[in-house]
This record gives sequence, C-alpha cells and structure tokens, in this order.
Amino acid sequence: MIAAKRTPGDVLRASRKRDSQTKRAKVLATLDALKAKGEPITFTAVARAAGVSNWLVYAEGVREHIEVAMKGQTKADRRTRQAGANASAASLATDLALVREENKALREERDRLKKAVQRSLGAQLDHAGTKELTARINELLAAVERLTLERDEIRAERDELKAKLAAAEDDLVAAREAGRRMMRYVNLGQQ
Repeated sequence: MIAAKRTPGDVLRASRKRDSQTKRAKVLATLDALKAKGEPITFTAVARAAGVSNWLVYAEGVREHIEVAMKGQTKADRRTRQAGANASAASLATDLALVREENKALREERDRLKKAVQRSLGAQLDHAGTKELTARINELLAAVERLTLERDEIRAERDELKAKLAAAEDDLVAAREAGRRMMRYVNLGQQ
C-alpha cells in the first residue's frame, strides 16, 4: 500500500486539531483546579485562569463541563447553608483557640488560688493545732486533686478538638480528591 501524500491543508488541519485538544484539556484541568480550591466557577473565570479565549469555554464539549461544575457548586453551597451542621475548619480552629484561652485562664486561676492557699495555710499554722492543720491539709489536697482533674479534662477536650480539626481537614482533602476523580471519570466517559 502506498501512503497518500499529505497536503499542506491536511497538515494545518491536524495541527489545529491538536492545538484545540490541548486547549480543551487545559480548560478542563483549570476547571478541576478551581473546584479543588473552592473558587467561584464562571465562564469568564475559567477562560481567564486557563489563558484561553472566551469563545472556547462556550464551545460545545467544554461548555457542558463548566455548566455542570457551576450547578454542582451552587447545590453544594445550598446544602451546606441548609444543613448548618457542618463545622468548618475555621470554626474548629476558633473553638480550639477559645479552649486554649480558657485553659490559660484556668491555669492562672489555679496558680492564684494555690498562692492564696499557701498564704492562708501559713497564717493558720501560726494559730491552729496539729489536728486542725491535718484536716485542712487534707481539704487542700482534695482541692488540688479536683483542680488537677479539671485541668486534665480540659486538656483532653483540647486534644479531642485538635483531632476533630485534623479529621475535618482530612475529610475535606478526600472529598476534593474524590470530586476530581469523578470529574475525570465523567470527562473520559464523555469523550
């Protein structure tokens, strides 16, 4: 078999087809990146981010992907607003900061109370007998133990909040990755 000789027009058409496919792939990759970042998706934003003409993002085969992403983003925002139950990473970070401040205040109060107890105990040593002092020491030891338990509970709560924050961040990363994979699968199925 003799291969047909390619004309300059054939070469130009093949080159333009490759360029078109490259630009379309770039638009779809940019769309995935915008979704992953959680940025608002519009035709203009995708065109600007991909560095392509506005015409291309409205072209058949590309427009549908952008429209699906826009609708998905709108639905996800609506669901999140309606649910109101999802704690964002910022919310968890704020809770953690509040717990830290509370821990700091409790430590300061504990130290202040400890010093007051020491002063009071010193004054009582001058006036009280051994029996009363022993009872008072036992009371103070119980108070110290109670404060220690409270401190440990607060630390455990702080650690739990840190773990929830880390889990929420991991879930967010996993959800974004699953979204990317799903879009790739959908994109491959439509080609």
